[in-house]
Amino acid sequence: MNALLVPAHEDEAAEMVRAAAGSGRSIAIAGGNTRSGFGKATVPACSLRTAGLSGIVAYNPAEMVITARAGTHLLEIEEALVENGQMMAFEPIDHRAIMGTLGEPTIGGAFATNASGPRRFTAGAARDSLLGVRFINGRGETVRAGGRVMKNVTGLDLVKLMAGSHGTLGLMTEVTFRVLPRPQTEATMILVGLDDAEAVRAMAAAMAMPVEVSGAAHLPESVRSKFIGSGMADGAATVLRLEGLAASVAVRMAKLEAVFDRIAPTERLDADVSAVLWREIRDVHPFADCTEKPVWRVSVAPSAGYQIVADLRQHAAIDAYYDWQGGLIWMRMEAEPEGEMIRHFVHAHGGGHATLVRASTAMRAETAAFEPQPSAIAALSARIKHQIDPAGIFAPGRMAGQ
Repeated sequence: MNALLVPAHEDEAAEMVRAAAGSGRSIAIAGGNTRSGFGKATVPACSLRTAGLSGIVAYNPAEMVITARAGTHLLEIEEALVENGQMMAFEPIDHRAIMGTLGEPTIGGAFATNASGPRRFTAGAARDSLLGVRFINGRGETVRAGGRVMKNVTGLDLVKLMAGSHGTLGLMTEVTFRVLPRPQTEATMILVGLDDAEAVRAMAAAMAMPVEVSGAAHLPESVRSKFIGSGMADGAATVLRLEGLAASVAVRMAKLEAVFDRIAPTERLDADVSAVLWREIRDVHPFADCTEKPVWRVSVAPSAGYQIVADLRQHAAIDAYYDWQGGLIWMRMEAEPEGEMIRHFVHAHGGGHATLVRASTAMRAETAAFEPQPSAIAALSARIKHQIDPAGIFAPGRMAGQ
């Protein structure tokens, strides 16, 4: 039987972990349970929800640093930041639509999964904003790593280890992270009708210009119509986002248009419509289709992404679009996950990471969710896991919450 544990405070959570370790029971950690269905389809003995570990502990807008308990809803954090003209630079993805889940995303889940959106390639991933953590290890001990000020690098490696660990190393109870000023406005330029290769070259050219592009994505014609409310013309859309002061955005946009008007027809989206478009790019809106068709998140060199998709299309029916200047591919397969083939082409084009985000229970039982590690790295990971969670109670690949 799968027991549901909902600790009301950190000490109670530590007691629950100690009890599980003593009896050899596995634990799957969840925040809002918004990523339920990710990873291997295993059933742990216990599910621990962080809903009771909630609330902003400290927030000093002048220092641009915030501390919150792991179960705090992202919405609560965002509302506090908006009031002070600030934001989470890493734009954490909301997985509910693509995973078909309910609940509320949490800040602990965002860091546990290293959830990073379109600004990732300029502002860094979630882990790059994380300054400190409190977590409970596999012995039921409370550990603090890092600090509340950016100069404090005590325990920095442990902080980075916890970010993206998917709840397999310990239970994060509190996180401290930096935030940035919120841009006054934004606008998006659309290049219409480019094919995948042309789009990648155009995005690279835009990134080389001194205009501070904060979002660069390519939406092939097959997915372009699935983005709602954008008002984009028919055909493929290569989209470039600018953010900042209104006068600065206007000048930089004019520079972009002066260069790219010679390459393809261009359009412009104002702030409100631009924000909707990039939220849908972040949340994989084209594949939020209420199905269990396999969805992959593939991170590679920007110049390799379109080549991998082209190779795959010779062997399987897929749909795809590109974020991070072409370096992040979101792919939906029409039938089987085809994990072995996808990873073969990823390695053939310089390597990267292919993660199976969504699939049926049967498919998840047969396909590894994460990119298999080389033997040396796998051995190192196993030693780290043993040091932090010696009894192996934190179920691998089962971090469901965000």
